[in-house]
Amino acid sequence: MSGVAIRSRRVITDQGMQPATVLMAGGKIVEVQPYDMSIDADYKLVDVGNDVVMPGLVDTHVHINEPGRTEWEGFNTATQAAAAGGITTLVDMPLNCIPVTTTANAFRTKLDAVSDKLWVDCGFWGGVVPENIDELPALLDAGVLGVKSFLIDSGIDEFPPVTESDVKRAMPILARYGVPYLIHAELDKEHSPPPAIGNSYQSFLASRPKAWENDAIDLMIGAARDFKAQGVDCKVHIVHLSSAEALAAIGAAKESGLTFTVETCPHYLTLFAEAIPDGKTLFKCCPPIRENDNRERLWQALEQRLIDFVVSDHSPCTPQLKEIDSGDIEKAWGGISALQFSLPLVWHEAHQRGLSLPFISRLMSWETARFAGLSHRKGRLAPGYDADVLVFDDHQAVTISKDMIKHRHKITPYEGMQATGAIRQTWLRGQCIYKDDQFIGAAKGQPLLRESKAG
Repeated sequence: MSGVAIRSRRVITDQGMQPATVLMAGGKIVEVQPYDMSIDADYKLVDVGNDVVMPGLVDTHVHINEPGRTEWEGFNTATQAAAAGGITTLVDMPLNCIPVTTTANAFRTKLDAVSDKLWVDCGFWGGVVPENIDELPALLDAGVLGVKSFLIDSGIDEFPPVTESDVKRAMPILARYGVPYLIHAELDKEHSPPPAIGNSYQSFLASRPKAWENDAIDLMIGAARDFKAQGVDCKVHIVHLSSAEALAAIGAAKESGLTFTVETCPHYLTLFAEAIPDGKTLFKCCPPIRENDNRERLWQALEQRLIDFVVSDHSPCTPQLKEIDSGDIEKAWGGISALQFSLPLVWHEAHQRGLSLPFISRLMSWETARFAGLSHRKGRLAPGYDADVLVFDDHQAVTISKDMIKHRHKITPYEGMQATGAIRQTWLRGQCIYKDDQFIGAAKGQPLLRESKAG
């Protein structure tokens, strides 16, 4: 056998969902043929009945923390969790590891750490901090897909925030390379004193107001607009949007012709502040999970394509750092662990709103691949693309339990919650790597490096 043919009555193609047979060989999709085509003897037929065959997910916001803080999460467990969630490509964030990915040498150290540990393909973001702006060309030439900055304390001393002047130094460099500039958009203009939060979720929510996001986004829009007027087009991207109040400014920025993209995450679309009890530190993340009305406005923005895509922002740590026993939200590390559950969680909400699975697939595969500069090979079931395939039972009711979790520490705020859909199979470049809750073979993922240089 030289290839595999996956057949289903429901395949998500560029034309929508339809009966089809997907032919895969040599790690690539060869053809998408009619459902009832006769199968050449060179292909092994895999008929999945009525389960949905769709492009593997592309998650461009994952914190893996290796090397240096591998006790939080390493590439082996993170990429296994990705495979179990139908994610065939992820992009790793530049902080929480030691060293942080802010130099070409640090990036090479990270690449050395991933050897034989990748169950899915993996790209990498670099970081921009005040001290490394002059070294950005070397970092970008080393192969990172783009870079990220914080406008507020990141919680990691080695990854300090940038100022507006730093942003304006970095943007022309990034524009020459044509890569996105990812921004953690919280800005405390008043330099607020540390609040007393204790175990109160509402106090934590009040300590990081929507205004912080709104102000940070306004700063980035202003900088992008100033450079655009000078003929410098920097791709600005807002990570993990939680404030719906910023949507009007985002819409105006897009309409004015700025290259401005925005993501949100499953936790902002499925959870809301009114339902989070005090002392439940697993729900702490930055920016915070906000009110239900805010959540509904984020969904409206997704439907209107004002928000470009959905990614996990999987940000794990040890149970001890999460302060689970004490319930001290103030001291707990902020971050949501739920990498493998993104699709069932989002689909659970989306189908209740009348949204289609092809629409959700686009938000979690094609748009993310395009954003990361991978749209020539990832995110579609089309000839010439990597044979990255997810087989999804979109009807099965699921209760998320601890024993389902594949990431390193078996903790998640979603334990006991309902989701819809089960990942039946995950195929990476034509090979089945996960099926019916079992990993198959060995880690076969590859690092994905940006190939082009500055323009």
